Amino acid sequence: MLTDEQREQYEAEGFLVIPGFVPAEPLAAARQAALEIVDGFDLGAQRSVFTTRDRDRGRDEAFFASAQGVHCFLEEDAIDERGELSIPPRLAINKIGHAMHDRVPAFTALCRRPCFGQALRDLGMAAPRLWQTMYIFKPPRIGGEVRWHQDASYLVTEPPGVVGMWIAIEDAHRGNGCLWVQPGGHRSSLREIYEVDWERRVGTLRELEPTPWPEPEQTVPLEVEAGSVVIFHDHLPHASEPNRSERSRHAFTMHVADRSARWAACNWLQRPDLGDFEL
Repeated sequence: MLTDEQREQYEAEGFLVIPGFVPAEPLAAARQAALEIVDGFDLGAQRSVFTTRDRDRGRDEAFFASAQGVHCFLEEDAIDERGELSIPPRLAINKIGHAMHDRVPAFTALCRRPCFGQALRDLGMAAPRLWQTMYIFKPPRIGGEVRWHQDASYLVTEPPGVVGMWIAIEDAHRGNGCLWVQPGGHRSSLREIYEVDWERRVGTLRELEPTPWPEPEQTVPLEVEAGSVVIFHDHLPHASEPNRSERSRHAFTMHVADRSARWAACNWLQRPDLGDFEL
């Protein structure tokens, strides 16, 4: 499926953009399924906020439980000073995660599309195993910033080797908070690691080295149309700016590791009650 040129680009730059990778029909089915999850979620009982501005100090039991479930996480600016939702639920959600491929048929079908596994095998992954999925809303006007990070800080395998697949459900551009990446940055060292002390059930983002995040002139925006996929290395620095536009920027993300990789005990994402999900 992938050409030699595409494989070489991935090796050189740490990411690959493939336009038109997913047809409109499964995109629409995924979007509808995500909205139905939001409509059925009890926001009165569980109001976890997802933000990257606190260096991940605010992770709670709902976040840890989402490794094996389907949970909605609110945008920070969707809550008013009284702790109440200030906007309709469909416009208040930051993301849904993180076992959608196991629990929601529309996402199971999307992830089972042969193109994903084939692309990963073309990049050298012998037995791709899907660990985590997220539906990201980036809602209009309040879609939060995602700070510069590397996925290997949060998805810890030994040896490192998680690959991300970011699917544009809607068009993504600078105005509504598209991804930004540092081409070639995947060759830099891992800067941080998020570790969970499971006895205390507390996670900490620990600095490994003080390498600075890229300067603006070292980065590029990934402005893509719906149906495009971005495949990226787990050491690639990437980020997204806030969405202050009138248009959302829905996306679906899959994180995959080879079956031979060992999942670290300190990792927040643990799936003891779920089986393997091979691509």
